[in-house]
Amino acid sequence: MFPTLYPSTSKLKTLPVRETPAYRVSMNAASCSLSELLAAVIGGTQQIEIADALLARFGGDLQRIYHAPTQQIASIHGLGESTAVKLKAALALGLRLCEPRAERPIVNSPADAAALVQHEMSLLEQEYLKVIVLNTRNHVLDIVEITHGSVNSSQVRIAEVLRPAVERNAPAIIVVHNHPSSDPTPSPDDIKITQTIREAGKLMDIDLLDHIIIAKDQYTSLKEKRMGF
Repeated sequence: MFPTLYPSTSKLKTLPVRETPAYRVSMNAASCSLSELLAAVIGGTQQIEIADALLARFGGDLQRIYHAPTQQIASIHGLGESTAVKLKAALALGLRLCEPRAERPIVNSPADAAALVQHEMSLLEQEYLKVIVLNTRNHVLDIVEITHGSVNSSQVRIAEVLRPAVERNAPAIIVVHNHPSSDPTPSPDDIKITQTIREAGKLMDIDLLDHIIIAKDQYTSLKEKRMGF
């Protein structure tokens, strides 16, 4: 039988601050015991007692805790369903951390960049402008939507175009936008925007590698066409 009641004086209150689960996790989570890690997630004044009871119930096996029904975990005195859900979420995050990371896409050509957005952007009924953010090895760090509606030089704020690269300390971007008309031919305004972004990027050490226009089943690279570059 497992105890259902805990002492009125919690172990947490008897510990110096530097020995509490929360403090130890904040300093070096890798050095904490299972009980300390669970207690930090559980929280509350009885967190240590509840963590110890949880480990006793499941034989100290995190896999058993993870696979147990939420109601079974919540049945431990003082734990409750909302905390049981937090525990299962924390364990699920731990499993995700162990999964191999997918390799970031690499952009080596306009075709590579277009392929990242072609399917989605060719179906859009409005114009959208996005920025592909790249690191020094041309790995994709992010693809960020900047604006949608009418993509022209009077409405596109250049600072917003460069912001994703600034926030990620990235050295290069590729601008992409779609033509719902299915004609990827660059307009004079497309060329003007390209020139403006390129010049502004130089001042901030952000290289505009290309501006690609997406249309149904086709695209145009302004870099290849030497338009605005």
